[in-house]
Amino acid sequence: MSVDWISLFTSIDIPFLEKIVRTIVVYLGIALLIRVAGKRLMAQMNSLDLVVVLLLSNVVQNAIIGPDNSLVGGLLGAVVLVGVNAALERLAHSSERVRAWIQGRPTDVITDGRVDKDALARLGMTTDDLLVGLGRQGADEPQEVARGLLTPGGDLVVDLKKGERSATHDELLEAVATINAHIDAVLSARGR
Repeated sequence: MSVDWISLFTSIDIPFLEKIVRTIVVYLGIALLIRVAGKRLMAQMNSLDLVVVLLLSNVVQNAIIGPDNSLVGGLLGAVVLVGVNAALERLAHSSERVRAWIQGRPTDVITDGRVDKDALARLGMTTDDLLVGLGRQGADEPQEVARGLLTPGGDLVVDLKKGERSATHDELLEAVATINAHIDAVLSARGR
């Protein structure tokens, strides 16, 4: 059994332009679906979400390649996917408005210790999902949080209330200096 090297590179069943258009349309369609599916999909995939993601590539494969199974056609599709993605990423970094349109905006889910249940419902998150995310951020309960938001990438970002957060390095040094000053004052008062 031998490899037909010439047909491997030359038997392209659809025109290059059609291959490019198919790839771009499918890319944009999937990007829109993921954008509509929301931040929760990005944050915490359950087993059903994983099945959807795994099957998605099979579902759209023929829409991208059509009847073309050539090596050149596959490489062209890959180059177009990577190129379109890179172009959209650069476009997103060039403007806040474009970034919000492409990637979305963060959603406040906790404000001053109060959970926004409407926002959770819109995101498809449960209170349990939120509590798991809070635990990963060092909070035990929503009441400890000044502000909590879910980023477009699915990350939960938490700003703990002043009394609830861990001390910073500078705050610890300041506290140690204050304690040392008190100790020095007590010792010098005894030594008089």
